[in-house]
Amino acid sequence: MAKCGHHCPKMSSGDLQQALAAISLKVHASIIGKRLYKVMFQAEGQQKNLVHSIDSLPTKGPLSCLDQDLLLLKATSAATLSCLGECLNILQHSQSHSSQAPPQSNASQRNRGTPSDGVPVWTVPKSPSGEQLKNGGLTPLQSAEPCLGLRKRSLSHGAEHHPGQEDISPSEEVTDTEDNEEEDLGVLDDQRSVILHLLSQLKLGMDLTRVVLPTFILEKRSLLEMYANFMAHPDMFLSITAGATAEDRIVRFVEYYLTAFHEGRKGAVAKKPYNPVLGETFHCSWEVPRDKVKPLVRSNQGPTRESGRGSNNSQQGEDSPEGSYRVRFVAEQVSHHPPVSGFYCECRERQMCVNAHVWTKSKFMGMSVGVFMVGEGVLCLLEHDEEYIFTLPCAYARSILTVPWVELGGKVSINCIKSGYSATVTFHTKPFYGGKVHRVTAEVKHNLTNTIVCKSQGEWNGTLEFTYSSGETKVIDTSKLPVIRKRLRPVERQGRTESRRLWQHVTKSLKEGNMDEATEHKHRLEESQRVEERKRAADNKPWKPKYFTKEGDGWIYNNPLWKST
Repeated sequence: MAKCGHHCPKMSSGDLQQALAAISLKVHASIIGKRLYKVMFQAEGQQKNLVHSIDSLPTKGPLSCLDQDLLLLKATSAATLSCLGECLNILQHSQSHSSQAPPQSNASQRNRGTPSDGVPVWTVPKSPSGEQLKNGGLTPLQSAEPCLGLRKRSLSHGAEHHPGQEDISPSEEVTDTEDNEEEDLGVLDDQRSVILHLLSQLKLGMDLTRVVLPTFILEKRSLLEMYANFMAHPDMFLSITAGATAEDRIVRFVEYYLTAFHEGRKGAVAKKPYNPVLGETFHCSWEVPRDKVKPLVRSNQGPTRESGRGSNNSQQGEDSPEGSYRVRFVAEQVSHHPPVSGFYCECRERQMCVNAHVWTKSKFMGMSVGVFMVGEGVLCLLEHDEEYIFTLPCAYARSILTVPWVELGGKVSINCIKSGYSATVTFHTKPFYGGKVHRVTAEVKHNLTNTIVCKSQGEWNGTLEFTYSSGETKVIDTSKLPVIRKRLRPVERQGRTESRRLWQHVTKSLKEGNMDEATEHKHRLEESQRVEERKRAADNKPWKPKYFTKEGDGWIYNNPLWKST
């Protein structure tokens, strides 16, 4: 036998067997992959033939294309095909990773083993909550650094008081008596037929922004009011700026952030708030007793002590009743296509405010609907000259044919460039097999030293456990947190475009269970908006929001607190 001119490393019999086994596995996987593709191709063709056969049936008669069982078959077949496709993608992903991984010894393979619980986990695609959807595609959001100049950019426009930016007097407002709870009755048989018919017309991944959804899935409040309800614990919000150190302040912000979703997304019933019409506004406020705002702060640099507050904090605000702080909120629908909401919240006495814009992007996902909250908010603590930039999680409506329920999902961030602290909050969607619902984890880190100063885990609508760098722990039960009810003007004293007045007839009909009447009132509102849109187009007059101004990719409140300081 001729000798090879190159130096060939010796290979043991065990290594040779392992290499041959790897080659055999790759060949086997390739054959199986081709077979799976063939099966998937056949299944997709059969599903298309099935849909075509059902659609070709008459609309009336003993066997109709609107038959409930046939509509269910159409919807579930599409969802099943989607799930099979996802499974194939996961297998391909696993195969490519295993083929790229370096060979491991038998010992290392034995030590690696399988997941401890032995339960396969259904991987969830990364949500685009931290991205900006633009022109139908995904482009990265602006980095946190440009947003640090939020106040400087806005100041260049001047601090003039824009017309119509009325600061509603507290004497006009009354305590809200509305309850956010929605009845959890599941989907009734006649409603299921409507949903099935709607689902049969949709395609996976389809944008639902312009799809008219049935009235019975609506909850009795506007999306703008839902954003206001996230502020149901304003005492925790005001306590953020009382932190003596930057670490205290970001930890308090994370505590507030994690407890805000329970009240804002009241219950787990998957109902949809009203889509705000262009120019719709919502105003409210909260009166927070001063003794509810924590005067003592936790600090790793010494015992707990009272935080130093500037003169602005010790003064009584003009608009606040004696012994309380006033937190003011205003929201406006600043764009219709795409649907963007801007909201602003401030407390003058505590010298803090939040400015945010959110674009809700809905997609059809088979047996569920995903709502991506695209945008960001900025919390300004003027006393400390700090800005905290944060994003929002996605929401998913699951089991839309049986008893619909809501879960949050995705990874969000909170960053303060000045202090060098950041936080990552992960809302975990329920795994395909087993697992808990509504799980959330969080981690607060000092970026310069790469030190984790706080960790949290639990359920965003249940119990949350916090562990701090000092060794202390704290448990917060969101269901037992006291809620401070918002205050707003009675409907009869509200402006024509304010949410409660605008949607009052739809809300009244929904409360009475009269879906036909609610649908009629909703249709009138939507048609009125279309007429106004056509008139603006004919007159070549673009829409100009009342309270917010577009700056770059974001929307800034016209008269924020930092302009008057």
